[in-house]
Amino acid sequence: MKKWNEYPRNLMATLPAASPGLPVARGWRRVLVALALSGATGWLLGQGWREGMASIQLRAAAVGLITTLVFSVFEHWPKRLPRFVARWVVQVVAVGVSVPMSTLSIWFLSTRPGAPPFWADPERFEGWMILTFFALLVAPWTALAALVRQKEAMARHQALAFELERSELGRQALDARLQLLQAQVAPHFLFNTLANVQALVDTGSPRASAVLRSLTGYLRAAVPLLHEPAATLGRELRLVEAYLELMHMRMPDRLRYALHVDDSALPLRCPPTTLLTLVENAVRHGIDPSEEGGSIDIHVERRGDRCRIRVSDTGVGLRNTDQGLRTGLTTLRERLHLMFGGDAQLRITSQERGGVCAELEIPALQVEDPIT
Repeated sequence: MKKWNEYPRNLMATLPAASPGLPVARGWRRVLVALALSGATGWLLGQGWREGMASIQLRAAAVGLITTLVFSVFEHWPKRLPRFVARWVVQVVAVGVSVPMSTLSIWFLSTRPGAPPFWADPERFEGWMILTFFALLVAPWTALAALVRQKEAMARHQALAFELERSELGRQALDARLQLLQAQVAPHFLFNTLANVQALVDTGSPRASAVLRSLTGYLRAAVPLLHEPAATLGRELRLVEAYLELMHMRMPDRLRYALHVDDSALPLRCPPTTLLTLVENAVRHGIDPSEEGGSIDIHVERRGDRCRIRVSDTGVGLRNTDQGLRTGLTTLRERLHLMFGGDAQLRITSQERGGVCAELEIPALQVEDPIT
């Protein structure tokens, strides 16, 4: 188990590296704040200053810049401190100590050659005392305020890092779940198609060789796409067309199909094998069980920020025994929810003249668009 004082260090190691411009920008902000406070202090003290407003403004500005430099230096130096000494304490104490030292240096340097020391001049000594007193009031508290703001900024940075990490873990979990569902879909279609080929071979059908060649070509194009997290409707339609050609070779007198596609919908995002699942269900549970066969109509159209997909068949319709259909649709709904959340709708209805209509509405997103 980690000790409590290890977490901040480990957390900071996970944060993104700061931009090279950030320390420079922070340094300029500190200088501007120091000059603003020094200017206010100089103006307040300069009303009765014997040597004039310019003199006290320059001295106050010098004290402000020196204390700012000290604060910044002790922010990183020394690199290691005893465990019982907090760095913020070192910074505040250093700022406090630098105030009288800086004012002493200013008064020494401003003493004219041959003149008595400033402490021998009551007015100059009083001026030194007043500026030192006000600087001791302002500088350490300003340093504390800067440290508080810095801690708040670090806390926000850490919260953002945690949120980014949580989002990344959530995305990885989503991708893993989606890949698992896709892995369940691929063997389902593959085994069904191989069973159909085996039936043709067992009956000695001369079409078995042609169907097997079509299946090989289809799988060569389809299998690599099954592991992609997102496909386009254009790719889905190519897979569906190859699948329907394959099924038409197996039952040429019982299956008819037509595709009506809006070209603007081709680059839109959808989970892999979504359209294939709907078409396969229509063939397997609608056309195949029907003695007369039937037709499948596929409509894909884009309406603004929505895309509508409709797969209708004239097969046997919904039956209570279609457990496989319900299982496949449940898996499809879960995959749609993983990709689009609640922004995708799937409806299955019976048609008046027989057969089933599956309507799917999804957001019209390009593959490179983010999913919100």
